[in-house]
Amino acid sequence: MYRPRPVLILFLFYLFSICVAQFSFFDNMFRQQQHQEQHASGAAQWAAHRESIPCSQYLCKTLECVKNPAFCPCPDVEDIGCVVPDGDDPESGTVVCVRGKEGCDQVERLAWKGSSWQ
Repeated sequence: MYRPRPVLILFLFYLFSICVAQFSFFDNMFRQQQHQEQHASGAAQWAAHRESIPCSQYLCKTLECVKNPAFCPCPDVEDIGCVVPDGDDPESGTVVCVRGKEGCDQVERLAWKGSSWQ
C-alpha cells in the first residue's frame, strides 16, 4: 500500500495555505471596491439633489440660484466674496472667498499685479 511521504504532505499543506492567503487578499480587495462604490452612490445622490433644484440661470455650489457665477455667495458665513473682473463687463468675474476686512484689498492688489505681468 502506498503511503504519502511527509514531505509531500507538508508541500501540499504549504500550497493550500498560499492559496487561502491569496483568496483572502482578493476578498478584502473586492470588499474595499464595494465600499468605494457606496461612496460613489452618495455623490450620485448629491447630483440628483442638485438636478432637482429649479434654476434657470446659474446654480452655485451652495445650491443658490443666481444670475451669473460672480453673484455666488461664499460657502462659509465668515468669508467675504471678492470679485476679480475678467474683462470690461462689470458683472462678469471670478469670485474669490477670503476672510477678514483687508481680504478684498489684497486680492485686488494681487489681481492688479497679475494683469501688469501679461
